[in-house]
Amino acid sequence: MSAASQARRRRKPDDLRIVAFEKGQHVSYSACGIPYLVAGDVADPDDLVARTPAQFRDLGIDLRLGSEVVGISLDDRSVTVRPTGGDPYTEPFDQLVIATGGVPARPDVPGAGAAGIHGVQTLEDGIRLLSFLEDHQPRRAVVVGAGYIGLEMAEAMIRRGLQVALIDAADQPMRTLDPDMATLVADALRGLGVDLRLSCPLEGFDTAGDRVTGVRTAEGVLPADIVILGLGTRPNSGLAADAGIAVGASGGITVDRRLRTSAEGVWAAGDCVEVLHLVSQRPTAIALGTHANKQGRAAGINIGGGYATFPGVVGTAVSKICAYEVARTGLSTAEAAAAGFATFSTVTESTTRAGYFPGALPITTKIIAERTTGRLLGAQIVGQEGAAKRIDALAVALWHGMTVEEMTGLDLSYAPPFAPVWDPVLIAARKAAEQLATLKP
Repeated sequence: MSAASQARRRRKPDDLRIVAFEKGQHVSYSACGIPYLVAGDVADPDDLVARTPAQFRDLGIDLRLGSEVVGISLDDRSVTVRPTGGDPYTEPFDQLVIATGGVPARPDVPGAGAAGIHGVQTLEDGIRLLSFLEDHQPRRAVVVGAGYIGLEMAEAMIRRGLQVALIDAADQPMRTLDPDMATLVADALRGLGVDLRLSCPLEGFDTAGDRVTGVRTAEGVLPADIVILGLGTRPNSGLAADAGIAVGASGGITVDRRLRTSAEGVWAAGDCVEVLHLVSQRPTAIALGTHANKQGRAAGINIGGGYATFPGVVGTAVSKICAYEVARTGLSTAEAAAAGFATFSTVTESTTRAGYFPGALPITTKIIAERTTGRLLGAQIVGQEGAAKRIDALAVALWHGMTVEEMTGLDLSYAPPFAPVWDPVLIAARKAAEQLATLKP
């Protein structure tokens, strides 16, 4: 809908007819807000909606809800649409935008279809989950997957007063973090009373009737009245691939800087595409609303006759569980090694405010840099209130290819309620620069 809106701003309805198909019943909403809707921070599902279907239609966009596109014909320049409860039909196009998002991972294990097992990809998912919680008043929740969504949904269940177990097949939560930083997250989870089970793959679900009653693992059965799946997503690129449109090694649709696919007049944007990681210089697929909105905007501007590009990503992301905040940007140590970099890293401890100021809380910052040049390659933060958004300063430094020595001179803001006189970012950069000096020949 970002693409549709931008195209409409540049070309009026009598110049460009825009038809948008959506399988569900909601458009232009914050999927990232769903855990906070479930937790109770957001009062109503409508509060997550940025623009209603009626508003898009008022712009002259022919928005068709409950309409799944099931085929693309490049030869006929048409799509095949299957409306809910209706017969399939075809719709011609001159320009096509594919914004099919991501496909959530679903476990192929016994009992996976039982009632009480919920994914949280769409607003409809969130509404169904809320209804289940209110109708059944569960007491025990098991969250499967300890990534961003898993942590946020674990928080939502804690906030609702449920007993929470969190399982993951990996040996650490938050696989995008280095192990030492992930250990801080694991300690925080356990400190909140979460029964965290790592290296604990899912084997199946126990059921009674059609309802889930337990989660089976190699360590035994965890009783569950409700199960939340947070196993991640992959690019939903099958529709494009079936049409003969190029798909990259990451599974995302291949696009250029202007979001053009390999097919003439076909564009793609959002979680379904493959993008360039500006640090590793390798294609990657990262599902984030920030990227999706920028990409949709660029595609719409280009279709409308303007010029816009999406240069790539550095992989910046933040999350939280209760009082604990987690952030990362760039490459982890393992990702940097896989990309061919020789690295070193430093970990620093500081506080989010001046140590003497009320409310000063601990923050741990890790910097990963290139061993020979000191160029920043990645950073990770774990802390409490005021910690996570500091990753933005590191992301900007990363975007511009700064070295840790250059970062020590950054003119960051200071006042006791907001930071120590040496901000944690500057402390981390200074320590990394000092270590780099000992590594140079």
